[in-house]
Amino acid sequence: MQIPFSPPFIDENVLEEVKDSLVSGWITTGPKVKKLEDLVCQYTSAQKTLCVNSATSGLLLSLAWYDIGQGDEVIIPAYTYAATALAVMHVGATPVMVDTEADFNISVSAIENAITERTKAVIPVDIAGWPCDYDAIMKVIEAKKSIFKPNSKNQEKLGRILCLSDSAHSIGAEYDGKKIGCISDITVFSFHAVKNVTTAEGGAICINLPLPFNNEEEYQFLRCNALNGQTKDAFTKSKAGSWRYDIIYQGYKINMPDVLAAIGVAQMPTYFEEVLPQRKDIYEFYRSFFQNKSWAILPPYVSEDKISSCHLYALRIKDATEAQRDEIIEKISAKGVAVNVHFQPLPLLSLFKQKGFDIADYPVAYNNYKSEISLPIYPQLSKEELQYIVDSVSSAVESTL
Repeated sequence: MQIPFSPPFIDENVLEEVKDSLVSGWITTGPKVKKLEDLVCQYTSAQKTLCVNSATSGLLLSLAWYDIGQGDEVIIPAYTYAATALAVMHVGATPVMVDTEADFNISVSAIENAITERTKAVIPVDIAGWPCDYDAIMKVIEAKKSIFKPNSKNQEKLGRILCLSDSAHSIGAEYDGKKIGCISDITVFSFHAVKNVTTAEGGAICINLPLPFNNEEEYQFLRCNALNGQTKDAFTKSKAGSWRYDIIYQGYKINMPDVLAAIGVAQMPTYFEEVLPQRKDIYEFYRSFFQNKSWAILPPYVSEDKISSCHLYALRIKDATEAQRDEIIEKISAKGVAVNVHFQPLPLLSLFKQKGFDIADYPVAYNNYKSEISLPIYPQLSKEELQYIVDSVSSAVESTL
């Protein structure tokens, strides 16, 4: 049996929506993008949403909006994908890495200890779709307002460190009875090919800034900056007599095209109504099997104030070394089951090693990583395939440890 790790969910609705975009004669940014933005707001209760070409671009644009650059610091977890750090580096700021908790997410106490007068933002990352401890993070941010040093208009208006959520994994997750997307100042989702909702490549910036910000105005500013600082998008310019435009900002070219937004437009309702419940069912199947294994550390799924989006099933093997974990993966792969590891902590990667980051400074992140194996989780999996997966994993672990 051959079981891929994370194929995209493409049904007839997706094919029809993409076809509609193709035959419309308009395939770059236009009405499909706007519809997807409205759907994200509808399903997450975000006040405003801007779709862009990737979550990385969404993080970068959000940092630039807050005028973060040279001399500024942004706190991020060591346990995340490289894009979290790269976005900070691309705007010229310094990523300050901190350790995580046993649930994979950023340590709140480590955030508190890392804040300095140069700190302009914190980027919590909802690993595997499990929400971070946002109330605790905001309490720390509020407690540190007295040392915050604004150096721009937006920083003066907010008057504190920006909470910018890297929620690439967590569309559909819930925190304290609210959907992820309406909790932080700014939340960024990913619509990459392997995500719960996809546009092949893409991302969304959800804007929920407090007063005195006007979120509609900030949306318009970000939209313009995602289109080279141009006052009109191509769709508007194409209308009769609407050719004239202006460049008013030194913007980026990171807009999402309609032909890709069409995939997300078709997927969004199906995801929340059908696919997300199916992913939760698979989580429950894995949980019911692995909870009886003394060597299994199950990923968090539901608590009093959190519900996961079930993006990844991040199983850990108790007391396994990194070498043993790798051997287990080889045995599972030999059975035809594709598994993965999420993630290699940033200090293990060459770029960050060269910048002086040392994995020894992040013991919890390394401990989580060394025994982690991500299992397939998507609605196309049959009961027979799921049973084959858990049997393959169990056999590989028990023949190794």
